[in-house]
Amino acid sequence: MTEKKQHERDAEVIGRLDRIPVWPYGAGVLWIVGIGYLLAFFDITNVAFGLPVFSKVLHIAPSQASIPITASLLGYIVGSWANSNLADIVGRKRAILISTLLFVIGSIATAFSFSLSWMVIWRFVTGMGIGAEIAAISAYIGEISPAAVRGRYTSLATLFAMIGQALVPLVALGLVPNFTWGWRAMFLIGALGVLTIFFFKAIPESPRWLLSKNRYNEALSIVDSAETRVLQKLKGGLPELAKTSEEVSGKGFPTIELLRPPYVGRVILLFVLWFIWYIGTYSWLGLGPTFFVEKGYTLTGSITFLLAASVGYPVGAVVSTWLGDRYERKYTILVGMVIWTVAFIAIAVFASPVLIYASVFILAASLGFFLPLTYALTAESFPTRARATGVALTDGIGHLGGAVGPIIAIAVYQWGGISSGFTSVFLFMALTGLITIVLLPFTISATRKSLELVSK
Repeated sequence: MTEKKQHERDAEVIGRLDRIPVWPYGAGVLWIVGIGYLLAFFDITNVAFGLPVFSKVLHIAPSQASIPITASLLGYIVGSWANSNLADIVGRKRAILISTLLFVIGSIATAFSFSLSWMVIWRFVTGMGIGAEIAAISAYIGEISPAAVRGRYTSLATLFAMIGQALVPLVALGLVPNFTWGWRAMFLIGALGVLTIFFFKAIPESPRWLLSKNRYNEALSIVDSAETRVLQKLKGGLPELAKTSEEVSGKGFPTIELLRPPYVGRVILLFVLWFIWYIGTYSWLGLGPTFFVEKGYTLTGSITFLLAASVGYPVGAVVSTWLGDRYERKYTILVGMVIWTVAFIAIAVFASPVLIYASVFILAASLGFFLPLTYALTAESFPTRARATGVALTDGIGHLGGAVGPIIAIAVYQWGGISSGFTSVFLFMALTGLITIVLLPFTISATRKSLELVSK
């Protein structure tokens, strides 16, 4: 077969997938991936709620409070990059499996930490697994979804993640103030991710990734099955083939390819966007309860403020599933980011309990709304042969912002002093949102378009 015929054949398979107007797989695919996502996101923020207690148990000085958070984020960066290159070489399913094992092992070992050094090591390992999981799933969901519903199903998968994040304050309120081992149980919950491993055979490999590796027959079989499933639901058959292009085979090591034109510009822009946003985000997620305690609220009261987030995260994610494909994604994200920024300003200026509850809800809802869409936009910006790596080089390495964010936030708080430290640190978080708003219009337009057309 000539190269031209092979390209036409591959493009037809992708066109058949992209013309499907609904989710073409069983619900089990979302459940398996989603529950893994849920537990990974539960583990991202649980350290913040255990920190006021385990810092005393493990004799962690106030100046060292950010170290476990930073270790986890550095692990996120390393794991995201290493496993994403692997995902682009050996497949999405294997990469998701490896990442799940990493954060399960890290969660168990963290739960039995007996010193700061021990906790730092195993939070690093846990972070590796979480970073690897998010990059691999972002690429996977985007690739298996038809173009018309890509934003919706990325948001549905991330809804599980938001539920995981929402559960943290609820579980923390029951465990951390009431039991000496409560903070250890918080970390151990992440190990339940091991249960998803037993169901991995039920999810298909990405047809796009298979085509990028010249595994046409396997990709065709998956798309055939998807069409058969959809035709049993729809009346009147499927639409005409979607406008698309063929998958291009990998040309070398994924990272090296993305650091050359035409992709290096996208890498730089999205890296800066994620880096700045994570500075503020992890200052909030990692140290929010601590700042409330320093403001004069009790530990229980501070955790109770965060209960508003338990409602906000899934509410925002549900709204995201409705709007994810209706409007151009980058502008939808921008609206959510504006709301996020205003909520930080409100906490800084009006630090009353009622206002804090309302603002925490708005922060969580806006994050639940724009985060899945930003994952989708990031994955859409890169070709299948290096898509997971593209997510890792931008979102993953962008977590360097999250690693330094809590350190900067503590410095800003100390600079503000007793009188204005609280106000200063929340205005600092708002500033990171404002910079992200300025960067968003420069990203690509990809909503409802074939991945092959926008990422070539």
